[in-house]
Amino acid sequence: MFKRNRIKEPVGDRIFMGFNYLFLSLVLLIVFYPLLFIVSSSLSSSGAVMSGKVWLLPVDFNLKAYASIFRSSQLMVGYYNTIIYTVVGTLINVTLTVMLAYPLSRKTFYGRGLIMIFMMVTMFFDGGLIPTYLLMKGLHLLDTRWAMWLPGALAVFQVIVARTFFQTSIPEELGEAAQMDGCRDIRYLISVVLPLSAPILAVMTLMYAVGHWNAYFDALIYLRTEKLFPLQYVLRNLLILNAADPQMLANTTAKLRDQGFEQVLKYALIVVASIPVLIIYPFVQRHFVKGVMIGSLKG
Repeated sequence: MFKRNRIKEPVGDRIFMGFNYLFLSLVLLIVFYPLLFIVSSSLSSSGAVMSGKVWLLPVDFNLKAYASIFRSSQLMVGYYNTIIYTVVGTLINVTLTVMLAYPLSRKTFYGRGLIMIFMMVTMFFDGGLIPTYLLMKGLHLLDTRWAMWLPGALAVFQVIVARTFFQTSIPEELGEAAQMDGCRDIRYLISVVLPLSAPILAVMTLMYAVGHWNAYFDALIYLRTEKLFPLQYVLRNLLILNAADPQMLANTTAKLRDQGFEQVLKYALIVVASIPVLIIYPFVQRHFVKGVMIGSLKG
């Protein structure tokens, strides 16, 4: 048997890597423990949570909080609205970003430098909250779903990242070859550019989707009808204003309420609101890391 010769690392490098692993382990513990505590508290009895017995794993395991959540029509409507806002809003965002970023990445596009200057100005200055509200009111978009989609339909930062990706990762020779074969620009974009742009599309989709999923401020400003409220707005009312849905507490006894059932309910709501994003991320994580590196290092 031949022994594999390994390059021996200097003592200083090994000490440095040891400190790195120790530091990253501490950061992981600091970040992970609050998440574990929230999950464990949501699966514990209200008495155990209020008495401080829960610190790592669930105590007196029960699912009463989750059962109460899924009986709440207010929360289910918020879930439905958030899914609609996220899916449709992300589709609008990604479509507009690609439509703007791709032409700006082509050297033959006249005036692209001036357009980029105007766009970058909006990253430092905007119209302000009151003018934006008056604009939405003048367009008769208040208390409609469009008020959640149109104000943030395009992010300049995402356009810059996508433009950089198209410039550095899509060879111009590929476009010239497609033109020689009679391929039009739209067909070239849909059939060639987009299939080769999976990393940057994954980055934009995840960032836009998370932004829509966590959005509540636009709903606070523009929406008045309860059936249009997104999930995060409902959670805000519960977690900050303590405005719990009576349906979630209807089947609980006064004793449970006194022992802090509403506190357990809040932990369960946080878990339920976070699950969709945690489920989506592993599927796009590989493309996400690649897209961020390309858009940041080759610009």
